[in-house]
Amino acid sequence: MDQLDRAILAELQQDGRLSATTLAERVGLTVAPCHRRMRELEREQVITGYQAVIDPQKIGLGFEALVFVTLKNRSQMKAFEAAVEEVDFIVEAQRLFGEPDFLLRVYAADLPGYQQLYDEVLVQLPGIEKLTSTIVMRNIKERKTLPV
Repeated sequence: MDQLDRAILAELQQDGRLSATTLAERVGLTVAPCHRRMRELEREQVITGYQAVIDPQKIGLGFEALVFVTLKNRSQMKAFEAAVEEVDFIVEAQRLFGEPDFLLRVYAADLPGYQQLYDEVLVQLPGIEKLTSTIVMRNIKERKTLPV
């Protein structure tokens, strides 16, 4: 990966909808080589996808919680991970070293909606010993781009 690839990545992180022509102009290439580099970055899975960034408030998901999960038995790890994949309101999940075992980012419409999700879904996930929820007051900095 050279500086041109990094420039392409930086531009696409800012605006994934850039046309190949505009992208090529911004990084100082002609369209064909720029397009080839993009396809190669996709083929090598450096670029893993393109998606719209949506404001959760505007679609009725104004409540955000971070949920720390400790499992009773680590033999349930794979079953827990598979179950988490099936829950749409869990938008991020990280497996952690040490205690707790996982960190989940969960969205709901409001506190009663989160309570229902907690009572009916989260506590039913396989292998749960302990759930600790922290309500997000405000996002100050979200990772939108990686330093390339």
